[in-house]
Amino acid sequence: MASLSVPPVLTSPHDDAIQLYKAFKGFGCDKAAVINIVAHRDATQRALIQQEYRSMYSEELNKRLSKELSGNLEKAVLLWMYDPAGRDATIVRNALSGDIVDPKAATEVICSRTPSQIQYFKQLYHSMFDVYLEQDIEFVAFEDHKKLLLAYVSTMRYEGPEVDRASLEHDAKALFKAGEKKLGTDENTFIRIFSERSRTHLAAVSAAYHSMYGNSLKKAVKSETSGLFEFALLTILQCAENTAKYFAKELHKAMKGLGTDDTTLIRILVTRTEIDMEYIKAEYQKKHKRSLNDAVHSETSGDYRTFLLSLLGTAH
Repeated sequence: MASLSVPPVLTSPHDDAIQLYKAFKGFGCDKAAVINIVAHRDATQRALIQQEYRSMYSEELNKRLSKELSGNLEKAVLLWMYDPAGRDATIVRNALSGDIVDPKAATEVICSRTPSQIQYFKQLYHSMFDVYLEQDIEFVAFEDHKKLLLAYVSTMRYEGPEVDRASLEHDAKALFKAGEKKLGTDENTFIRIFSERSRTHLAAVSAAYHSMYGNSLKKAVKSETSGLFEFALLTILQCAENTAKYFAKELHKAMKGLGTDDTTLIRILVTRTEIDMEYIKAEYQKKHKRSLNDAVHSETSGDYRTFLLSLLGTAH
């Protein structure tokens, strides 16, 4: 369930484009006006505003936004202006081939998306950047992490609720034999099961594993693997069990301790606002006895804070 709040009576994309142009004019940008418009429009509406702006002012709206805004506010707003699939493609491309390579960010996006989301953003990836996602993965990732990502983006997993009961125990046994039961780890078995099974099935395998061996599959992954390969497996497993809980946890990590990991905070808040942010907020509240909105309010400031809280469905 999305947290995006769109006004009950919308102004037209044409009028929004005019208001944005007015906000840019004169000395300094009226950031409050910009936020008030873009943070309360869905992906379709944002695309229409961009079209109107281009045809009226012969300028790309995003280019103008990048001139008028700066810092974390600029990063967050520019990322928000994409539709969800285009945004995923852009995040992963920047993470795999930008100035600062961030394979962990690319892994989070890839391993937390459904097969249909992956297929869609893979197509956009190629049309936007003229390179196949698999080529960039080949270039940046290594060994088991690379094998898992390549398998994960190329396998069309089932997305329904049914589970093949007969193969549950078989998969749980195979994972036990490949990890905790033996000296060393058979990584290929983990890669095969984690990349081929549906989310519902993998969550059921995890439950079967616990009841058969008295240990959680998550703990087994942590003890048998490491680094980005471990992070990828854990992301797949935790998103299979409860995607909202996974993102609530990652948001907490981004904000705890000294300083805030704004890159992660922006990436998760912006990418999940139109998908499941209300569920993430509920999971965050349940775990930390504090609202996500309150945490974001404490860790951010100024127009950047206003924008993020607007996405979360809070007007401050």
